[in-house]
Amino acid sequence: MKADENPKERDHKELGPRLDLFAFSDLVGSGLPLWTPKGTTLRNLLDEFVWQLRKERGYERVEIPHITKKELYEKSGHWDKFKDELFQIKSREGYLFAVKPMNCPHHTQIYTRKPWSYRELPQRYANTTMCYRDEQTGELGGLSRTRAFTQDDAHVFCRMNQVKQEFLKIWDIVHEFYEMFGFKLQVRFSRHDPKHPEKYLGDKKHWAIAENILEEIIKEKNIRAIDGIGEAAFYGPKLDFIAKDSLSREWQVATIQLDLNMPDRFDLVCINENGEKERIAMIHAAIMGSIERFLAILIEHTSGAFPLWLSPIQAVVLPLSEKFSKYAHDALAKVRENNIRAELLDSGETLGKRVREAEVQKIPYTLVVGEKEEKNKTVNVRHYRRGEEGEISTEELVKKIKKEIEEKVI
Repeated sequence: MKADENPKERDHKELGPRLDLFAFSDLVGSGLPLWTPKGTTLRNLLDEFVWQLRKERGYERVEIPHITKKELYEKSGHWDKFKDELFQIKSREGYLFAVKPMNCPHHTQIYTRKPWSYRELPQRYANTTMCYRDEQTGELGGLSRTRAFTQDDAHVFCRMNQVKQEFLKIWDIVHEFYEMFGFKLQVRFSRHDPKHPEKYLGDKKHWAIAENILEEIIKEKNIRAIDGIGEAAFYGPKLDFIAKDSLSREWQVATIQLDLNMPDRFDLVCINENGEKERIAMIHAAIMGSIERFLAILIEHTSGAFPLWLSPIQAVVLPLSEKFSKYAHDALAKVRENNIRAELLDSGETLGKRVREAEVQKIPYTLVVGEKEEKNKTVNVRHYRRGEEGEISTEELVKKIKKEIEEKVI
C-alpha cells in the first residue's frame, strides 16, 4: 500500500493544518473550526460552484438570522425533538432564544411573508449559512462532527404536482457536483419505521403519499436504492446519496427530503386556479450537507491534492537564485493578472527545498525561472501529478491553466 493510500496518511485532521486550511483553538472551543485564507478560499469556491448549479435551475438566495425565539421551533416540532441539542440564550428581558441548528423553519417564514398564486410556484430559496448544535465533547472529531457547521441549504415550496420535477432537478445537481470529484454515488431511500410512529410528525396518510412519490422517482430513474427503513427525517422521507471515495469508504453526503408536515404546521398555501387555498409541499435539499464534513471527506479522498480549479494556490514561482528575483516577480504578476491564484517562494532556501515545499503543499503548478527562462521569456513547468512538463512561454502557460480551470479538469 502506498503512503497516500493509507487512511492515516490522508487523515484530514493532520492534512488540513499541514496544508494551512483550518485550525482549532482551545480559547475558542472544541468543535469550532477556524478557517485560514486558504481554507476560506476552498469553502467559497465550493459554495459558489453549488450556487451556480442552483442558479441555473431557478433558485434565489435568501439570508436569515442565527437565532430565533423558541416559539418558531415549538411550532415546527424541532423543540420537542431536539431542545437538548440546542444552544439557548436568554435575553435581558427574559425571552428565550435558540441558536439555530437548522434553517428550514426560518425559510417557511420567508415564504409566508405574502400570499402566493399557483403561477408563482415553485419558490426556490438557497442559503449557505452556519448552524450550531450542542454536541457532546466525546462525539466531536475534526471537521467530521463539529458544534459549528455550514449548510449549503435550500428549500423549495411547490405544488404537489411539481414535486417530482423539483426532485429531479436537485438529483441532477447532486450528480453533476459529485462527478466533478470522481465520487461514485448510491441512493438510499430513507423512510419511516411504521413500528415506531412516535418518532415522526404527522399522520399515516402524509407519510404514505410522500413515500409513494419517492418510490416513483426511484423507479423513473431505474436504479436500485438501498432500503433505509427508520432513516427518514422526523418530518418526512428522503433520498440520501452515499458517496464512495478513492479508498472505497462510503459516506452519506447529499440529501433531498420531502416534507408534507411542516406545510401543515405553518399553514403554507398558494391560491389555486379556482381561487381557493391549496396546501403546498416543501422540499429540503443540501448538496454538500455540512461544508465542514464534506471538506473532511474531500481532503481524504484527494489526499489534499485538489483539482486545479479548487486549489487555494494554483501556481508557485521559484527563482533559481536571487539574481532572477525580478523576472520571477514579473512572471508572477502576469499569472496573477489573469486571476490565477499564485505565490512566489523566493530564494531564501535552496531550490530543492523550495520545490519540495511546493510538493508538500500539493500546489498544482511549480514554475522555475533562471537564466535561460529570463532570456527566452519562459518558465520551466513541473506539475504536481504529471511531473516535468518543460519550458513554455508564460503566455502559453496562462492560456493552458485558464482552460483547465474553466473546464474544471480533475
